[in-house]
Amino acid sequence: MEFYRSVFGGELAAVDHPGPADAGQIMWGQVQAGNGFHVMAYDVLAGRSYTPVFVSVRGQDADEITAYWKSLAEGATIVQDLGPAGWSPLYGMLTDRFGVTWVLDVVAS
Repeated sequence: MEFYRSVFGGELAAVDHPGPADAGQIMWGQVQAGNGFHVMAYDVLAGRSYTPVFVSVRGQDADEITAYWKSLAEGATIVQDLGPAGWSPLYGMLTDRFGVTWVLDVVAS
């Protein structure tokens, strides 16, 4: 969560899981920025499976989306390079170093 706070700015809140089997994992965490960005996350508890999901960040400003992209791309696997797409002036997809897949794009005007 600290990494995502460094990418998007804002305040980080996190609560560690109290159970001994899940010591060191986050029971609940969030990053909330003044610009309206808000993401929440939970660690997967011991013995539970999970299905990965994609996280989408859409913005009005190409410079803002490009800055997020550059930060998330450190150590990431690029799925689709950031660039123009048929539905957006700027679109890209990557799986970050923590295994989270992010879709970033700029709203078409």
